[in-house]
Amino acid sequence: MSQTIIEQHPLSNPGTFDTVIPVGQEIIYTVSNSQVVSSFTRVKFIAEVYISNGTPPNVSMTNDLVGTFKTTPNNAGVGMFNFRPIIESFVNADNLARVGSAYKLAVNTSDTNVPIHLIDRYSGNINTSRYLVVKFKVEYIDALGDFVTDNEKISGLTVIFNGYLKYSDELILSGVNFGYDLYSNFLLDGVTKKFLTNAPTTQYANLDDYGTVALLMYNAYSLQNLDGTVSVEIKYYNSAGALLSYEEIYHIPANGGFDYPQSDIQASILFFGMFPGNLQGSSTMFQGLVSAGTIQGGYYELVVMNDSGQIMSSKYTVNLNCPTLKGFEPIRLTWLNQWGAWDYYTFTMKSINTISTKGSTYQQLEGSWNESAYRIDSFKGGKKAFRVNATEKIQMNTDFVSEADSEWFQDLINSPEVYILEGFKTDTTNSSLNKYVTPVRLTTSSYTKKTVANDKLMQYTFEVEKTKTLRTQAI
Repeated sequence: MSQTIIEQHPLSNPGTFDTVIPVGQEIIYTVSNSQVVSSFTRVKFIAEVYISNGTPPNVSMTNDLVGTFKTTPNNAGVGMFNFRPIIESFVNADNLARVGSAYKLAVNTSDTNVPIHLIDRYSGNINTSRYLVVKFKVEYIDALGDFVTDNEKISGLTVIFNGYLKYSDELILSGVNFGYDLYSNFLLDGVTKKFLTNAPTTQYANLDDYGTVALLMYNAYSLQNLDGTVSVEIKYYNSAGALLSYEEIYHIPANGGFDYPQSDIQASILFFGMFPGNLQGSSTMFQGLVSAGTIQGGYYELVVMNDSGQIMSSKYTVNLNCPTLKGFEPIRLTWLNQWGAWDYYTFTMKSINTISTKGSTYQQLEGSWNESAYRIDSFKGGKKAFRVNATEKIQMNTDFVSEADSEWFQDLINSPEVYILEGFKTDTTNSSLNKYVTPVRLTTSSYTKKTVANDKLMQYTFEVEKTKTLRTQAI
């Protein structure tokens, strides 16, 4: 009896069977069993899909089995499956920090409610990634007229995460297998590798701004780079470009990291608090520079380092905005980006807040009709508001931006999740931290990509609407 063969599978690393793939793409598996297809009737290929949050799924048990699917052979005698509609609902955005991370040096527990944007150092993901394994079998009627299911074939272990591919993203081919080369772009093992973002490597932030970056740490088999001696190195510079100091923040459990080796899927993508608000809550060195007034107007650089002191990522620079003398209120937006992580931008120019109402009214009787005598009450009568439904809109303007920023803003207008993020502040005792993240809906419906050649100096205007109706009394 011939064996079931996986003829085609998703690809993200040329020449290998293991892969890390975003769920927002065609996730095609093609299987064959030529002898069964040619020799028996009512042949169907079966796919058992296993997805786990934690360690790799055990396909000999049903704990991680999420569905069983069948297809008949096509004209070429093979079965084709596209698992995208199935698996994309098993991953979603991480809005809260993982237990074991920290906020202002207080370790996050199951009873706390820390937004992922506020973490001190590291946090593993909770919902962003999952393990995927598919077990294929073939079903048919044998010569005795009995249904038979056999010839199992198990796919390679795959990491799926909450990202998507644009139609403009260049795919790679290895035989008939195709996919996006995440390894060459994002797996942290060299100076050209990026964090999980399309943001430019130079960004701007106010001194109190929060924000994280996401790091793709390892593939399904090698567990590479997940070592306690891996660190993020930060170098601080003053406004004149002189080095003030530097520090290394190691990926260890005390900093919200994982022990090594670690096969937990939550370690596959790490979040790191890289913006000034996070550093003010976690770094005594940065706090000292802020108190001394030496970092204001300066900048700092970040790279990921391995245990041999080699640089494993591109260099990212955060320039600290100088306070504006115009008195504009800064507004910081965060949005879910293409790769399932978060991007941030602080709008420092003029903003306009507009509150609009659409309430319910009723006609009230004048005076008092339910007492022994009619009494004239001047406050009664006429059309009254029964309920006031008020929404707030904010129109924001950027400063002059670069072409890299112009390209990056396409992710903002396409994002399904957008929030206003408040900056670093002193919390009240037992604060639930609900004041930091406000859900909004981007109401800007069109976007024009600008270039220096066409537009010279480039600015953008965006409008958001707070999704929660402003509360008031009900009559």
